[in-house]
Amino acid sequence: MSLLAPQAALARAVAGVIAHGFAIVARNTRGDSVYLKPEGCAFALRISNHARTPKQRKNHPDAIASLVIRTPQTERGVDALVTEALRNFAGARRSREALPTID
Repeated sequence: MSLLAPQAALARAVAGVIAHGFAIVARNTRGDSVYLKPEGCAFALRISNHARTPKQRKNHPDAIASLVIRTPQTERGVDALVTEALRNFAGARRSREALPTID
């Protein structure tokens, strides 16, 4: 089983999340962080090759889950990471949407 280079693994992850109804809403200038949202949702899933920086947290407070790929991965491994990230996103979204709003 061959390994995908990190950049190819990231591209596969983005495609996998898009296949689940998400769309790219932002990308950093280096192109190594991508933010995706399902239609009509206020929250984003972040896919990147590094942990979020304070600047990214400030600029994208809507990112409630991240998928980080730093090392080569198999296609199956990337698909498993996507499944886990989508599960994490769904759980975080349920939690956030259940919070009472302050008017």
